[in-house]
Amino acid sequence: MADIKAYQISIKDSDISDLKDRLSRARFPDELEAAAWDLGTPLGDVKRLTQHWAETFDWRRAEAELNKFPQFTTPVQADGFEPLELHFIHQRSEAANAIPLLFVHGWPGSFLEGTKIIRPLAEGGDGHPAFHVVVPSLANYGFSEGTKKRGFSIDQHAEVLNQLMLKLGYGEYVTQGGDWGWAITRAMAKNYPQHSKAQHFNIAPARPPPFLKHPLLAIQSAVTPWTEQEKQAMGRTQWFMKEGNGYGQVHSTKPQTLGYALSDSPVALLGWIYEKLRDWTDAYPWTDDEILTWISIYWFSTAGPAASIRLYYENRHDTDAAGAEAWTRLMEWQNSKVGLGIFPKDIFMPPKPWTHQLGKVIYQKNHRSGGHFAAWERPEAIIGDLREMFGEKGGARGAVKESRL
Repeated sequence: MADIKAYQISIKDSDISDLKDRLSRARFPDELEAAAWDLGTPLGDVKRLTQHWAETFDWRRAEAELNKFPQFTTPVQADGFEPLELHFIHQRSEAANAIPLLFVHGWPGSFLEGTKIIRPLAEGGDGHPAFHVVVPSLANYGFSEGTKKRGFSIDQHAEVLNQLMLKLGYGEYVTQGGDWGWAITRAMAKNYPQHSKAQHFNIAPARPPPFLKHPLLAIQSAVTPWTEQEKQAMGRTQWFMKEGNGYGQVHSTKPQTLGYALSDSPVALLGWIYEKLRDWTDAYPWTDDEILTWISIYWFSTAGPAASIRLYYENRHDTDAAGAEAWTRLMEWQNSKVGLGIFPKDIFMPPKPWTHQLGKVIYQKNHRSGGHFAAWERPEAIIGDLREMFGEKGGARGAVKESRL
């Protein structure tokens, strides 16, 4: 279509110089004796990364690597909102009958998360299905524009991403997501079931199945002892709710106040996001360049880093008559094929009977390692899940009848 335009990331020299200047003038707090990660991002790590970001990190090199992917922008518009230019990678497969796949990131992720899985999935081969892979920057994230209006919540993100897939000619498609990607792709399947045909998740928020809605699952949940892995997973979830969820309370109640720090201070942004990169992964060996590329995408983002946290507020205040948040409502059963990849260091990992409230769970694999950013930490695991789920013997084989409009 004429309004789909090729795109290359090209940050202004003046913006890079401004970043380095701010970093060079950073003022750091002190730190308690024997301080550790339980108090937040350690001072030594932040000082090291700040110095590298200011003096030796090469954004132009990172930019050139990202520009090796075919990127585009196109205008999309949610009902009641202004048009927004949406940025996305679109890697079409050369294989016949490739499956259109939409990968959706969350916070504090970006389109970068999906870049390790794009080419292997598009190539297919060796009996594996191939995919046409679409990896967008969510509105308010990365190199997509952000809305100036209140109320842009999960349903609006689902609306514009469905528009994107239809614009690309995919009348039917499948999705993969974690974090906000879980909620947004759930909303896509709920609101556009004629287009969104199957879902794979690397996170599975769920609650104990209520007897009146899911009697068999409720009985199964009550009488089936938890496995050792499920016990550890629930312990991890309880840790997160007690010790790791403070950011969410701030994001969902006073995002504007925090936004001043994230927009004015790259060190504040670094400390805020790096904590999650470390705490939510499974001993992943982050390099300093990986961390700074990840965070630079936030700093240089089109809408600015403050825009990325507003979805928390919109979700918290997007409630039904019973007071259920949009995210919570999406835990309800959907008549859709569901695949689950469970990673032990993620932040929500309920027992198996709980997850089967989501829909027709036709694939589930409990991985031995990995955390919240599975496509980045364990790309081979996500690739394997999708190949198996949609492969010759997979429960979602044939979910997409027509890959083009």
